[in-house]
Amino acid sequence: MKDDSFLEIADKIFLNIFGQKSNLTLDEIRNQFAFDLKLPTEVKDSTTGEATYSAMPNVKTYMKCENTYQYDRDKGWMLPKQDIKSLDDIIKIWQTVNYTTTERVYDSENVVKSDPIYNSINVYASTNCGKCKNILFCDGTYDSEFAIACQRSTSVNFCLRADDSNSCTNSYNVICSGKISNSFFIQDASNLNECLFCSHISDQEYCIANMQFEREEYFYIKQQVIKWVLAERAKIKS
Repeated sequence: MKDDSFLEIADKIFLNIFGQKSNLTLDEIRNQFAFDLKLPTEVKDSTTGEATYSAMPNVKTYMKCENTYQYDRDKGWMLPKQDIKSLDDIIKIWQTVNYTTTERVYDSENVVKSDPIYNSINVYASTNCGKCKNILFCDGTYDSEFAIACQRSTSVNFCLRADDSNSCTNSYNVICSGKISNSFFIQDASNLNECLFCSHISDQEYCIANMQFEREEYFYIKQQVIKWVLAERAKIKS
């Protein structure tokens, strides 16, 4: 899957949350929204020299997952028995086969620059995600679709920066919350729809900074917040 296809996914997410496309490159999206996530790092396959991606950047030798399968088919991983005189001998022999596997992708399709990924489709630069579709720059995200820069979250759909949350839709910057929809900057809250800058409350709608607003007032302010968010991101881009 080409980068342009992942940009189309990003645009759909931005449209659902902010009402407009991102107008950013994938690198800009990562730098602006996923800057603090621990995502797979580019390393070199120690056997081929090709670029590959690993969630474990601090080891010495790597081998791309598909190359480990090919090696097994061509040569096999078992070694002939050798004389062992010390623990050092065991370690030296082990080092000849002990490659850290990269780009571990299981029962998934269209996975790019990611490790590991399970039962997912259309995944870009993500780690430890499963049962997801159309996600970018996510860590520990499960049962989710159309997500960017989400981590340790479940059932987040059309969300950007949802952390430690579940059952969220069309929302931005949600932390430790559940059942959040169409909301921005929410922390430790539940069952909110159309709320902004709210914390520690539940079962509310049209609230801003934990204060109740009329619907018309709320949507006027929300548009100002959207302009502010995107303007701040534009400053980072420039």
